[in-house]
Amino acid sequence: MKKLIKRYKYALLMMIVNVILLLFLPTMGRNSMKLTVNNTKEMLLVIPPIFVLLGLLDVWVKRETMIKLMGEKSGIFGMLIAFTMGSAAAGPLYAAFPIAGILLKKGSKLSNVLIFIGAWSTTKIPLLLFETSAMGWRFMATRFMVNIVGIVTIAYLIEKALSIKDKEELHQRVSAMSQ
Repeated sequence: MKKLIKRYKYALLMMIVNVILLLFLPTMGRNSMKLTVNNTKEMLLVIPPIFVLLGLLDVWVKRETMIKLMGEKSGIFGMLIAFTMGSAAAGPLYAAFPIAGILLKKGSKLSNVLIFIGAWSTTKIPLLLFETSAMGWRFMATRFMVNIVGIVTIAYLIEKALSIKDKEELHQRVSAMSQ
């Protein structure tokens, strides 16, 4: 029971806060409850397809293939794959992290995984199309180029800042999560 409570402590805390709000500030409590329910519904709609894709990625793509495409020696080709995967992805950012975990587990270079997450968060194709229609192609192109440089720079700096021990610990944590 303690393990279950520890695992879901934040969800339980949110439920307690919502109940307190409902009791003492009914209007705010109803709004908070409505937001909580809507966010939960959204997550429940997004998470199952992500886990199906994770399962397929885990089973269909061999570790050797992932190492060849996005591993330590993949170079700019691995960066392009990571960037394309992130830009073409759909869904909220929290859906990218389980995929990033599988990429790390399969042997992807850490900087490529960080590029994937960065691209997912800032360079999605629908966002680029919206920006072009709302702000013009110059704005979109400028932001896109700045994002590319920023994402690659940040990924490179983070990878260089981490020690070999830090990277091994990260890989161990990812492996432990998937068991």
